Amino acid sequence: MRGKIGTNNLSQSSPAISREIYENSLRKLQIELVKLQRHFIKHNEKILVIFEGRDASGKDGTIKRIVQHLSPRETRVVALGKPSDRDCSSWYFQRYVPYLPIAQELVLFNRSWYNRAGVERVMGFCTAAEYEEFIGSVSEFEHMLVRSGIKLIKYYLDISKTEQKKRLDKRRSDPLTQWKISALDNQALKKWKQYSLARDEMLVHTHNLISPWTIVRADDKQLARLNIIKDMLSRLDYADKAKRLILPDPRIISTYDATQPEKGLLAP
Repeated sequence: MRGKIGTNNLSQSSPAISREIYENSLRKLQIELVKLQRHFIKHNEKILVIFEGRDASGKDGTIKRIVQHLSPRETRVVALGKPSDRDCSSWYFQRYVPYLPIAQELVLFNRSWYNRAGVERVMGFCTAAEYEEFIGSVSEFEHMLVRSGIKLIKYYLDISKTEQKKRLDKRRSDPLTQWKISALDNQALKKWKQYSLARDEMLVHTHNLISPWTIVRADDKQLARLNIIKDMLSRLDYADKAKRLILPDPRIISTYDATQPEKGLLAP
């Protein structure tokens, strides 16, 4: 397991890097991702990576850089919209099962079944009973996936309230990102504390040795992207791995532990 974040202050992190260093580092890591893809195709592996986090935490941009140079035949991004009436009447996890990876596939979920523990919980889109059923069953569901041979990795991208406001404001003003605007964006800041409490409750109840959470301090988009790719590569097997290149920075990325909120290692 990864070590704890090496600071006790949310504002402390790795120094920013130049655009040139970022682009050079990203290219090298994307070459490693191509090596990984060759490996999981050859060995019929199934890989599932879940990305969770607040609105504007950087999930879209990170996923875009991961899949940019991978074969689309063996790579899928899943970002489901609002559930239909049929979805709402079925077993909760049934909606997600058809999108799980098969042999030789990498699947990335841009939000996942953890919607129930986040936006649905905060916005009242599910009942208390539905939430409790989810919290009580999600770990066993994930353990079933792991026992079936799926390699499961879960990331939670954490950002500060100031950074989220800046990104949401930019999203509204930039014509190239206005497609990301949703009716829930206005609630993201208004219900900041409720989302923090929902996050903490979700993490403490769904983190375990079989399907652990990895926390990403994502105020710096470039550092978050690079370190997520490094961490992902370090967790998965493939030939000719550049081991020194893929060492993630523990100030940016770490395995969750229940003391992080009280130590100020998650945005309050």
